[in-house]
Amino acid sequence: MAAPIEAAVRQESADAASSFVHDVIAGLTARPKRLPPKYFYDETGARLFEQITALPEYYLTRCELEILRERARDIARFFPAPSALIEFGSGSSKKMRILLAAAPAIAAYAPVDISSEMLIQEANELRRDYPRLAVLPVEADFTKPFALPAAAAGMAHTGFFPGSTIGNFEPDEARAFLRHAGRMLGRGAALIIGVDLVKDPSILHAAYNDEAGLTAKFNLNLLARINRELGGSFDLASFEHRAFYNSERHRIEMHLVSKKLQKVSVAGRDVEFRAGETIHTENSYKYTLEHFTALARAAGWASVAVWTDAGKNFSIHALAFEDR
Repeated sequence: MAAPIEAAVRQESADAASSFVHDVIAGLTARPKRLPPKYFYDETGARLFEQITALPEYYLTRCELEILRERARDIARFFPAPSALIEFGSGSSKKMRILLAAAPAIAAYAPVDISSEMLIQEANELRRDYPRLAVLPVEADFTKPFALPAAAAGMAHTGFFPGSTIGNFEPDEARAFLRHAGRMLGRGAALIIGVDLVKDPSILHAAYNDEAGLTAKFNLNLLARINRELGGSFDLASFEHRAFYNSERHRIEMHLVSKKLQKVSVAGRDVEFRAGETIHTENSYKYTLEHFTALARAAGWASVAVWTDAGKNFSIHALAFEDR
């Protein structure tokens, strides 16, 4: 039996805490106030998000899994033997396991994630279930340069970026990330990426305002994390979750709204809130197939294939990096 993975390869852990406090202070003192969504995913946030993906209102995961299961053989052709699958922002391994079953050419798996707890847990389970697979977790911010594991050298590199996480980036940031991913993977590499599609706003509203209130808990957990890790004094009961569709910008916006005039301390800094003032915590852009293909092309990627679910709510794209 393979030894358990006690720690991921950490490439920037020494700077993680200082980056968190810097980004939080910068965001809370900006106008309007904002916080980067990458900080949602501490251990509690990652667990809440996994629960969200199982909600009936949250169509994204259900639709993406439908595509993966139905098109797994088609997707498998983008993994020449031997291949290293590099997953940006890995989280749960549920989707990746579908690819493993369909693509025996995958010899190594390098999940890259900022959340070490889930990263290590999922890596241990994969090592147990797939003893012949080289599981090479990397604890890093996948939006920044990181070194690919040495054990993946000499293999073809195929990227995997599911869940429509690309929608959390502003369009310019999305292009920058796609170019960064291409340069990490190398010229000629493939990227399998999930992209949420423009649809009826009522479906979008329900997905981000679920009746169980889990998305609200997920959003508010960001303040709880600041309290835990940065000595914050946020009263979570004094803020409420708000999510709505911005039809002009084709995006869901998530905010935390201050219910009253109040002052909060974070890492020794006082931050004032007006009643009704918000912290913008996340965007989730929705694309047409043509719009996303054009965005990818501008970042050096050629569209090779695209698949959608039966209801055309979600898409998975296969891209090839040309680095034009």
